[in-house]
Amino acid sequence: MYQPAPFAESRLDVLHDLIRMHPLGLLVSTGAQGLIADSIPFLVYPGEGEFGTLRAHLARANPHGRALQGVDDCLIAFTGPQGYITPSWYAAKAEHGKVAPTWNYAAVHAWGKPRVIDDAAWLLRFVGDLTQSQEQARTAPWAVEDAPADFVEGLLRAVVGVEIPIRCIEGKFKMSQNRPMPDRVGVVEGLRAEGPMNEPLAALIAQRGDVPGA
Repeated sequence: MYQPAPFAESRLDVLHDLIRMHPLGLLVSTGAQGLIADSIPFLVYPGEGEFGTLRAHLARANPHGRALQGVDDCLIAFTGPQGYITPSWYAAKAEHGKVAPTWNYAAVHAWGKPRVIDDAAWLLRFVGDLTQSQEQARTAPWAVEDAPADFVEGLLRAVVGVEIPIRCIEGKFKMSQNRPMPDRVGVVEGLRAEGPMNEPLAALIAQRGDVPGA
């Protein structure tokens, strides 16, 4: 990953937090026909291995699962808050006009050797963990145990697990840190003025850019 110094992030807890908050990862590996990619939800287990371990599941019918059994490495890319930044928000536009649009984003890339797991007990534990991670904040959380056991068993037969001990992990938080403070303030204010859907990005820019009062 290209990482200019202002945007680079190496703190493991920060990288894991982005994965937890944005668990849909793009799994990329190679097969007989070249590159293969699938978007699937992951869980990170921080205490397992030097950099943590990623777990997910694939449809048994997905050829990606078979391809993973023959590779020594794969990439998983996660994307956090992101959005277009118009130069109209920069104070510098009125000062000298030498401004251009950009795109702000947070990204985490992880690499590791995948292991395909075809074990019903492992899968049941994993889907329980995955479900809980998404349901726990709800008023009436659903649990795997709420469904009939034979129904769950049938679903589990249709998937395989994927486990990837992370050997390398990198993060990039491009949040206008390279712009002067008045421009950062303008970006945060501009995003918030366009509506609440921009709040995650605006908040992250404010945090990363030490924007006062934001």
